[in-house]
Amino acid sequence: MKIKRVGSQASQSGPAEYFTGIVRIDPLFQESAPSRVTGTSVTFEPGARSAWHTHPLGQTLAVTAGCGIVQCAGEPAQMIRPGDVVQCPAGEKHWHGAMPTTAMTHTAIQEAIDGKVIDWLEKVSDEEYQGALDSLNRG
Repeated sequence: MKIKRVGSQASQSGPAEYFTGIVRIDPLFQESAPSRVTGTSVTFEPGARSAWHTHPLGQTLAVTAGCGIVQCAGEPAQMIRPGDVVQCPAGEKHWHGAMPTTAMTHTAIQEAIDGKVIDWLEKVSDEEYQGALDSLNRG
């Protein structure tokens, strides 16, 4: 058994090339082979969001605080709240982030294949973000 003590791993800022706004990434675990699973806690400040991306083996998000938004390409945006669990299948193009006035934190769990857990794509534009919010307000 291993216990990773809180504070034993440094927080990181979400890189501007992959995120819009202020994002904090806290590593939770990265298992050794033969396991492929990794976990991080990600906090999006109000209005912050990821770029579009995919995961070669999928991703599970467990929302732990705040209120956020998630959207898969070609589908309507959905609001996510604490206790919600989002499962993104392998290769599904999506993004996630916070609402405009509320931060959101989730635990992200994904598996690596050949050392890779994510494929980053283009950033979510302000127009796409606003369109997602508008669709939530209509729904």
